[in-house]
Amino acid sequence: MSEILVRDSVKSKYAENNHQATVSFRTDSRVKEEAKKLFSSMGMDLSTAINVFLRQSVVDQAMPFLITRESRESIEARRQAESHEGKSFNNTDELMQDLLDA
Repeated sequence: MSEILVRDSVKSKYAENNHQATVSFRTDSRVKEEAKKLFSSMGMDLSTAINVFLRQSVVDQAMPFLITRESRESIEARRQAESHEGKSFNNTDELMQDLLDA
């Protein structure tokens, strides 16, 4: 079962604020229906999911996910490099030998 963790700072900051605002936007009807099914499987309605997104954005002062034009392969390669996964070489000769052996 999926679980959503709401940071205490978000919960405490907004728990006492009972001011409600209505937000209206347009989206593709198929996207809406697929999103409703997805969030329903997580125990949320669409309104709750959008509120989670908005609150997390405010806490992070950013989108709560990475927006990129990079390919999945590039993202994975960067992740591996940053976490020091994979092979490392002391010089280009070692690198070239490894490439030739592959």
